[in-house]
Amino acid sequence: MSEAQSPSPLYLKLLAETAQIGWSELERFFARGVLLKVARDLDLVSVAESVASDDTKQVAKWLAAGLLERVQAETATDFAARDPELWAVVVSPWVCVQERSGAPS
Repeated sequence: MSEAQSPSPLYLKLLAETAQIGWSELERFFARGVLLKVARDLDLVSVAESVASDDTKQVAKWLAAGLLERVQAETATDFAARDPELWAVVVSPWVCVQERSGAPS
């Protein structure tokens, strides 16, 4: 493993603040329109770091590709019905959330 790609202090801070959370605890953020859904194939903490660092170029790429989006009503309804395993990290005013599969592959 190369030392050249060591995580930034911001990445490490956000990683420490990332936690599993239930949908019921996220509903208020959805209601305020500040809940961002991160695609499963992205690193949740890296996305949060880009949002926190105002990396508009990278965030715009993810938005355009549909890999990052505000949680829509259909997704909120689905999360409420299924109560999946969700992980979240706050990058005020946003909350980035990602659904994880139950078992590692």
